[in-house]
Amino acid sequence: MFYGLSGFIFFMLLLPTLITNWHSFLRRCVVVGDGAVGKTCLLISYTTNKFPSEYVPTVFDNYAVTVMIGDEPYTLGLFDTAGQEDYDRLRPLSYPQTDVFLVCFSVTSPASFENVREKWFPEVHHHCPGVPCLIVGTQVDLRDDPSVREKLSKQKMAPVRKEDGERMAKDLGAVKYVECSALTQYKLKDVFDEAIVAALEPPAPKKKSHKCLVL
Repeated sequence: MFYGLSGFIFFMLLLPTLITNWHSFLRRCVVVGDGAVGKTCLLISYTTNKFPSEYVPTVFDNYAVTVMIGDEPYTLGLFDTAGQEDYDRLRPLSYPQTDVFLVCFSVTSPASFENVREKWFPEVHHHCPGVPCLIVGTQVDLRDDPSVREKLSKQKMAPVRKEDGERMAKDLGAVKYVECSALTQYKLKDVFDEAIVAALEPPAPKKKSHKCLVL
């Protein structure tokens, strides 16, 4: 692991200071979802323009990118999180000041899809009510892979369809459902373009602020 548990704890304890110092981030984007759904590969592929062929760290180094929306440049701070249950009590420490969440699942894992509804939306809305969320289906390059379909078929399951993701986004009140492949970079840029748009133009506010604060 890139970070052991002690290293992750140290990083999380430093986050309030880091957030204060990284004032240059115009918008803060936090990526959540089950472990092994491709969150870190998504971020590495987007920021380096290549898919990681070797060891992938459990938690991606935080990164800032400039995204062009129309003719205007916007800075987007990208923050990875660990999805494993071991980090359930620590992970929310990375949520303060979040402007938009990417809630990820793998289209090859129906269980990770269900956890969007059962775990991830409740968690982020508990800590950050009103902050816009996009649901992101990852690993779409494997949706029609024969070996993947065969493996799921043996469990009487199938890959998650695009229309299923769109329906869940509507049911949960997400800004949008988007899907991509970190391997082929299919629609990868679109995910982050949509994220910055959501952060800049959130839905009609129910409260005065849409930025996640420390509770």
